[in-house]
Parts: sequence; structure tokens; C-alpha cells
Amino acid sequence: MYAVIALGGKQYRVTPGEKLVVDRLHLDEGATFEPTVLMAADGDKVVFDAAGLTKVKVSATVREHRKGKKIRVLRYQPKSNWTKRRGHRSYQSVIEISKIAV
Repeated sequence: MYAVIALGGKQYRVTPGEKLVVDRLHLDEGATFEPTVLMAADGDKVVFDAAGLTKVKVSATVREHRKGKKIRVLRYQPKSNWTKRRGHRSYQSVIEISKIAV
């Protein structure tokens, strides 16, 4: 059994019990929410029409908030020997898919 959900403008294929790292959600740690479901499959039964998706429920829980790995950016202009270093760390949330009900 799996489902395709939409979170933060991205799509993820999830199964029950799976942990997922997504862009920061504006929810507290321990909060439970239901993301938008785009498709669900259970064996040979596949649901992707609007009427069928209203019955599908995916439950997810926010486990933690954290910062991602540092991304380093270097800009260099060769003839003038100009260098600029920048970097950033993205804010992320770890979610766990608790159940998928088709």
C-alpha cells in the first residue's frame, strides 16, 4: 500500500511507517495533519479520481524540526581576482506517515 502526497509544492511517494524529510512545516512537533492525497494504491486497486480520493486519508505526524546540511556557494571573477563566498542551511521538518486508509 502506498500513496502520493503533495507537500510544499513537491510530490512524495509514501508508505505507512516511513519517515520523510520535507521543507519546514508551520506546525508544532508532535502535531498530526493530513496532507493532500494525489493518488493511492492498495495491491491492484489504484485510486486517482476526485471522487475516490475524498475517501482516502493519509495521516502524518511531525517528529522534529531541524536545519539541513550547509550549502556553500562560491562566485569568482578570474581577471579581477574577485571572490565571494556565501552559504545557507535550509530549515527542514521530519515527518512520519502513520497510516493510509483507502
